[in-house]
Amino acid sequence: MPLQRVRPALAHLQREIGVDHALASRRLYTDGAEVLFDYGEAGADVTRDDVRYLVVVRSGQRVFTDVVQDYLRRIEYADDGYARLIRVPGYQRAEVVADPERSFGSPIFERGGARVDDVLQRFWAGDSLDDLTREFGVPADQLEDVLRVASRRAA
Repeated sequence: MPLQRVRPALAHLQREIGVDHALASRRLYTDGAEVLFDYGEAGADVTRDDVRYLVVVRSGQRVFTDVVQDYLRRIEYADDGYARLIRVPGYQRAEVVADPERSFGSPIFERGGARVDDVLQRFWAGDSLDDLTREFGVPADQLEDVLRVASRRAA
């Protein structure tokens, strides 16, 4: 998701409803394209199945929760209440996460821990999928998924 959408959404949440650290809020969601906020029951610990009133922060438009439910990505929280990691949306098979304690928060493959950018650079430099699978411990179907997504962005 482009930062041009994230920054104004965070500023809006701080200005309009006083959410100072929205990125750490358990009420913040994304569908991979927009920043969504759950305006239902302020302060409630909302789980994925309880989402009731999702709104696109940028436009103030309510989202049909039933339609986006399968695309929502939640931030996972540690026991101390702070964000631990986010599952990066946009992939069908690849399990890519951003974890501030690994690779400085850069997107990594959950299995193997390899940085997505490192694997892509090696592929574009000529390494085969078989070599990358062996070296990084990432299943071939996940590598192919990441390559497909990266190729669409480049096109």
